[in-house]
Amino acid sequence: MRKQLRPTDVKRLNRTWRRSTGNRLSMIIESVTGPFNIGSIFRSAAAFGVDQIWLAGNATPPTNPKAGKTALGTDRLVAWKDAVPVLDAVREAKDDGYTVIAIELTGEAQPLHRTNLDRDVCLVVGSEDHGCSPALLDAADLAAYIPQVGKVGSFNVGVAAAIALSEARRQEWSKLPES
Repeated sequence: MRKQLRPTDVKRLNRTWRRSTGNRLSMIIESVTGPFNIGSIFRSAAAFGVDQIWLAGNATPPTNPKAGKTALGTDRLVAWKDAVPVLDAVREAKDDGYTVIAIELTGEAQPLHRTNLDRDVCLVVGSEDHGCSPALLDAADLAAYIPQVGKVGSFNVGVAAAIALSEARRQEWSKLPES
C-alpha cells in the first residue's frame, strides 16, 4: 500500500535532489500585476530553487497581502529585487552569468523542450495581457514557447512560469545516473 511521505521524509528527499542540482536559476517578472499570479510564481520559484527574482515594470511585489495567500511565505525563500527597469534587470542577469530566455510566443521562438536550459538561465515572463515588452524581447538572448495542442492560445502566467522552471530542472536532472 502506498503511503504519503511524512514531513521528515519529504525534507530528506528534497535534500537529495538539491544536492544533485548545480545549475543556477533566476527569473525576471515583467509587469505581472495579479497578486495571485505573483504568489504562485514565487511558490514555484522556491520549490525549484530559484536564486534571484527581478520584479520589473509595474509587477506586484510578493508583500501584497493577496500574493501572500498563494505564496504561503515562500517569498522569504527567494531573493528578489523590487521595481527595477526591465533592461536593468536583463543587464544584471547577464552580468551575473545567466542566459536570459523569454518565455513568449514570437516568430523565432523555439519550443521550450528543444531549448538548452541545462545551464545557468534567467527565465522571463511578462504581463498577463501583453506578455513580454518589445524592449525585453530585444534584450533577451532568445525566446522559447510552450507547445500546446488544445484550443486555448496561452497559459496563465503563473502556470507558464512553473512549466518553464520544471523543464529547466528536468533537463538538468535527466543527465543524472539512475539510482
